[in-house]
Amino acid sequence: MSALPALQALAARHRLRWWEALPWAAGVACFFLFPNYLAFGTQVLVTILFALSLDLVLGYAGIVTLGHAAFFGAGAYTVGMLAAHWGWTEPLSGLVAAALVAGVVGLLSGWVLLRTHGLTLLMLTLCTMALLEQAANMFSSWTGGFDGMPGLSYRPILGLFEFDVLYFRSQYLYALAVLLLCFAVVRTLAYSPFGRSLTGIRENVLRMHAVGAPVHARQVTAYAVSAALAGVAGAVFVQATGYVNLAVLGLERAAGVLIILILGGHGRLYGAFVGAVVYMVLEHTLSKAYPTAWQLGLGIGLMLVALYARNGLLGLGDALRRRWSAR
Repeated sequence: MSALPALQALAARHRLRWWEALPWAAGVACFFLFPNYLAFGTQVLVTILFALSLDLVLGYAGIVTLGHAAFFGAGAYTVGMLAAHWGWTEPLSGLVAAALVAGVVGLLSGWVLLRTHGLTLLMLTLCTMALLEQAANMFSSWTGGFDGMPGLSYRPILGLFEFDVLYFRSQYLYALAVLLLCFAVVRTLAYSPFGRSLTGIRENVLRMHAVGAPVHARQVTAYAVSAALAGVAGAVFVQATGYVNLAVLGLERAAGVLIILILGGHGRLYGAFVGAVVYMVLEHTLSKAYPTAWQLGLGIGLMLVALYARNGLLGLGDALRRRWSAR
């Protein structure tokens, strides 16, 4: 009988709340309300998935990395090279291959890198990404080098839904479905005992060592799962757009997704959704209004959030709700 309260608490954590349906309802609504912006919407969904993969290690395990684009690029180049050199253009099996390759890269690199911490870990993750970028540039016969691999095409999804290069209808729904499945995986992990142990490692790694938790193994496992999810995001990006180049392994992409989590709120699951939407809409709007100075406006906004919104916009919302309830 003593285990019953623990089981009840675990079930309560897994229980879906009504408001958790809102992001998905908004995603479906955008398909009908903004038919001319589905290409942009697909990029937003891919970015949400990429940010969600980073949130698993940054927000829950407390692993600070600046090289997460290494796994995004690993997945992207996997489906790109499979299509260009072997004619493997089936989308769903391509996602599986991308997840496996990126997951293996994350597992091997994580086993070594996660023995360090702090600034050393930050620089080593950045170096890993730089090494993969340089490798992609050097082996140009396979990767296309600096020019990348444009003009990639893929078979219809499930043999029924062709990729629409003009309106991006199929790509948008495909990205939304993949995001939903990956989110279910991350949510299950986050509210499981494994996820709680990651939170414990983030809060007090010495205490987790003291209670006998396999800290390094769990960090590496989370890192590999996160890498696999980032690889899936990279694969969806290539399948949707039909090209891949060195930008998928660039520092701009790695830093951008880190900014998105800071903006939305890390360790919250939905911080990736809020941060990605706000960041990309601001970037899109400001770049059109001020082509030469849009980064200034974006930088000022990010500074204000970092200074006055603890744990991003979701944290700000929590603070305002508590203040309102206290009245």
